[in-house]
Amino acid sequence: MSSWAIVALVAIVIWGIVESVRARAGIITDEDGNETIIPRGDAGSQAELEATRRELEILRERVKVLERIATDANTGDAREAARIAAEIEALRGIPAAKKEEPEQ
Repeated sequence: MSSWAIVALVAIVIWGIVESVRARAGIITDEDGNETIIPRGDAGSQAELEATRRELEILRERVKVLERIATDANTGDAREAARIAAEIEALRGIPAAKKEEPEQ
C-alpha cells in the first residue's frame, strides 16, 4: 500500500470519527453549511439550558455594572467629585488636630 493511500485511509477514518461525535452531540449542518444544535427532548437538558440562560443574563447584568463603574469613574465630573470629597475629608481632619493640641 502506498503512503498516499495510507494518508487517505487515515483521513477518512478521522473524518468518520469527527462526524459520529458531532452526531452524538446533536450538531447538524444544513445545505448552506450552517451548523445548528438539535435540542434534546429530555427534561435534564431543558433544565440545564434554562439554568445556562439565567446565568448568562446574570453575567450580562454584571458586565453592564462593571462597564458603568469603569466609565463613570473616569469622567471629569467624577474626578471633580472625588477631589472635592477628598478636600472635605482633609478639612475635617484639620480642626480635630487643632482641638487636640491645647489639651496636651
